Amino acid sequence: MHVNLLIGSLASNMNSCNFLKTLYMRKHCLRLVCLLLFVTGFVQAQEVIKLYPGKAPGSEDWNWSEQYLEKNAWNTPIVYNVADPTLTVFKPAAAKANGAALVICPGGGFLALSIESEGFGAARWLAEKGVTCFVLKYRLAKASGNDPIKDFTASFTDKAIQSRQQASIPLGIADGKAAIAYVRAHAADFGIDPKR
Repeated sequence: MHVNLLIGSLASNMNSCNFLKTLYMRKHCLRLVCLLLFVTGFVQAQEVIKLYPGKAPGSEDWNWSEQYLEKNAWNTPIVYNVADPTLTVFKPAAAKANGAALVICPGGGFLALSIESEGFGAARWLAEKGVTCFVLKYRLAKASGNDPIKDFTASFTDKAIQSRQQASIPLGIADGKAAIAYVRAHAADFGIDPKR
């Protein structure tokens, strides 16, 4: 009789344990699904606008692909090898929109763009304050390899890297001017005051 009770008690505890594991997994799966829905909705909410129709003027022969690097010495996501400039739009909630707009140009020594901390993060913060933001990915010098931060560090003494940086500066400036012109020309589309 004691054996039957012991076996019954063990079976009951095992079923409880399985039930708790199932409940735990469902709870975490539900959290994951909610997070994915939130992130997907956020990503879909951002409009990305190609700055030029076709290839950007002055860099028509650039054939490299833009790269994204999340883990790096700067401890913030970066993009590099930008050949096709874009604007990523961050709109404020309609109730908060104040008509102001800002083109944000993340830094990185014309070798990389600190896209999250100096770009998207700043744009999200400003959009919360009512400002419509346009994060510009402007053209950059091509990286030597897959770590443009090494190029950035070396650029203080390496003349070849400095030369590549210098060559890309006028293109980045042209992209900045084109971005401002685009925002002003499309001010009504975004509900912004072109004079602010």
